[in-house]
Amino acid sequence: MTTSALFSGDQAPSETVTFEPTRTAGLERLEKFVSRTGAHYASLRNYDFGPQNCSSVSALSPWIRHRLITEEEVLAATLAHHSPSAAMKFIQEVFWRSYFKGWLEQHPSVWSSYKNGLQTALSTLETNAAVRSDYSDATAGRTGIACFDHWCADLQETGYLHNHARMWFASIWIFTLRLPWELGADFFLRHLLDGDLASNTLSWRWVAGLHTKGKTYLAQPSNIAKFTNDRFEPTGQLATHAAPLVEHVDHPRVPLPQLKPLSAERHLLLITPEDCHPESTEQGSPAGVIGLVPASRRQSDRVAAFQKSAVEDAVARSNGTGAVHVAESDWAEIIIDGAKRAETTHVVTPWTPVGPVASKLEAVRAQLEAAGLHLHQKQRAYDTQTWPHANKGFFRLKKKIPIILNELGLVTS
Repeated sequence: MTTSALFSGDQAPSETVTFEPTRTAGLERLEKFVSRTGAHYASLRNYDFGPQNCSSVSALSPWIRHRLITEEEVLAATLAHHSPSAAMKFIQEVFWRSYFKGWLEQHPSVWSSYKNGLQTALSTLETNAAVRSDYSDATAGRTGIACFDHWCADLQETGYLHNHARMWFASIWIFTLRLPWELGADFFLRHLLDGDLASNTLSWRWVAGLHTKGKTYLAQPSNIAKFTNDRFEPTGQLATHAAPLVEHVDHPRVPLPQLKPLSAERHLLLITPEDCHPESTEQGSPAGVIGLVPASRRQSDRVAAFQKSAVEDAVARSNGTGAVHVAESDWAEIIIDGAKRAETTHVVTPWTPVGPVASKLEAVRAQLEAAGLHLHQKQRAYDTQTWPHANKGFFRLKKKIPIILNELGLVTS
């Protein structure tokens, strides 16, 4: 089906999205797209019309990823325009992110395994000239596979890719180019503005046949042609078989943490890129606010700038005077100094899920305690409602969506 078959006359899609790292920009994009979260989205969501033509998808993920806007806000806006049944495809996509987040929280060894696999793959680049050459060609968009090379350029130029293109890209990376999946997942995390550890890692594992063991995703030339509106058709260029990858390690489920209610004591508010809308969970005004952004030599400048600006936007909304620090180390010193300035021994931060920020906070917890500080993490009701149902496949959470929407007060039964 071509664009002309989907649209008529001057209704053909033409829409670019500017990813400004502010809550205001995220809300503006939500307002612009929300009327399309029903039948429009359901019929066109799989079509990748290119970076100049984003009308088929919401492109809200960079703002949701850093919670400049929240999943609950997106769902509420959607349900103000459509019935749950009319917008269910879009609603399910919002819950897919929740599923990945909750699943990784309950299987944190997957994150450790990914980091170990990445280090092994990076070492291979140092010692194996053939793999190094193939990797260099892939990341520079020199494979000769036009669609793959195009997506590679789009990713690095815009910080965004259509979700369908991400699946095709990962499949070609793993099964056609036969490169380590961890290097591909790392390439995405380095360049995606919405690069989320859980969604990215588990999606790459799903394509490879590791998440749903034995079930792989094979990119098909006819599928690419159809859903890119015949912009690409890599016939004869892609692998025709996708044998699942195998790992010789189990990832046991661990229970979700049982958080204690927080008192409304005087506290320092700590904002990280994991949640840049703390005012929706704050009780009263904090005594002080600081922002902390992990420094990473592997991030693109675009991603690093987006994260820093997102945290700056959140700090400005909280009290307008807090400092934002980009630091690879010294997190304990920064937090201790912030607490002293705020004259408090309590530090409160929105929940940090499995990933670099959580690892850094856990690494400094003993130092904070030695300094007499108490670090509290606040979990959103949305996460508390969804994550327990994300311990197996998505279908279990999917069945619970109507109940969760009702429990959150977004619909009435």
